[in-house]
Amino acid sequence: SSGINAEYGGWPKNGYPGPQGPYYCGVGADKVKGRKIVEAHYRACIYAEIKIAGSNAEVMPSQWEYQIGPCEGIEMGDHLWVSRWILCRIAEEFNVVISFDPKPIPGDWNGAGCHTNISTLKMRTAGGYKHIEAAIAAMSKKHTEHIESYDPSGGADNRRRLTGLHETASIDQFSSGVAHRGASIRIPRQVAADGYGYFEDRRPSSNADPYSVTNRIIRTICLNE
Repeated sequence: SSGINAEYGGWPKNGYPGPQGPYYCGVGADKVKGRKIVEAHYRACIYAEIKIAGSNAEVMPSQWEYQIGPCEGIEMGDHLWVSRWILCRIAEEFNVVISFDPKPIPGDWNGAGCHTNISTLKMRTAGGYKHIEAAIAAMSKKHTEHIESYDPSGGADNRRRLTGLHETASIDQFSSGVAHRGASIRIPRQVAADGYGYFEDRRPSSNADPYSVTNRIIRTICLNE
């Protein structure tokens, strides 16, 4: 089972907005831009029976995220790809172009990821934490292969984003931790407390091919390839 948090963005026409801080999950016209697009997209996805599970304003102004899932297997890619098409089509009505670039604005601004939440049935049942740890250990040995599968350019796009700053881990080093947004793999605090659940791979880029992402994950943690 998997779920994907898809981030995307836009940018004001004239100059730069104020520094990051007040935009994440923000409210108010001075902090949030593009909510009409977000709400229209959410409703269109529901109408199309896309498995959309939520949305929120992100850290960078005009940056948004929506969540697709839970999904099983290849349907993860199906639902995300169609949701992206719907998003671009909705934005067209507002004369807005969506960017899926993982680092659309250089400098002291957050990039955009496609954080992927992962679990198997064994992970979601009592005592599943050991299976989460085993999966993370397997992924640690295939870091390069995962990076190559996590953006359309074999890692070149993500290198601009995965710097070790702005809530990312370095692209050159694998790491994991509980409630650690600066790690390659984040284990939610509640999962660590419960002893079962899921974990989050924070490495995939916002422009990632979800079929490639889920294929690489399954090959590593289920097929031992």
